[in-house]
Amino acid sequence: MNKAFVKESNEESDDGLDAAQPEMPAGAKNYITPAGYRRLRDELLHLIDEARPEVVRLVSWAASNGDRSENGDYIYGKRRLREIDRRIRFLTKRLDLAEVVDSSRQENVDQVFFGASVDYATPDGALHTVNIVGVDEIDLEHGRVSWISPVARALLKARIGEQVILHTPAGQQLIEVLEVRYPAPDTAA
Repeated sequence: MNKAFVKESNEESDDGLDAAQPEMPAGAKNYITPAGYRRLRDELLHLIDEARPEVVRLVSWAASNGDRSENGDYIYGKRRLREIDRRIRFLTKRLDLAEVVDSSRQENVDQVFFGASVDYATPDGALHTVNIVGVDEIDLEHGRVSWISPVARALLKARIGEQVILHTPAGQQLIEVLEVRYPAPDTAA
């Protein structure tokens, strides 16, 4: 069978979604912080203005070398071009659906909303800090959790001093909100 009719990789999909990124729940808005929006937009512009043209030049040069069936530069370049195009589609869709929430304008600073940095304690006395961010901004190593995560859902709308129930795989856990902070303008990370 001709290679033109065979899908080269099972990992590819036409929807442009990146398997490493979480999917949005059906009907949910894509809330994102201003800093997160800038990061995604900057990545998109870098891919369009720099990375893609560079790979296109490489593929054009490799194609001009003749036999493409055993040309590693050509084969790798075409694969990389598909990856870049898939990421561009993904970022474009996410940015189109994004609803930027500037949490520095939050008026109820004693209550947990999107963009808050929350300190809470578990029953065993352990202290935790999480920043509630959009699904495209998750970074667990730095305490950045998605607003749709179980801990964020438990904390949302809670006030300082309140105890809320966190549903975990091990069962329910009572956690206490100790402090709520919102970033100052232009410092949201």
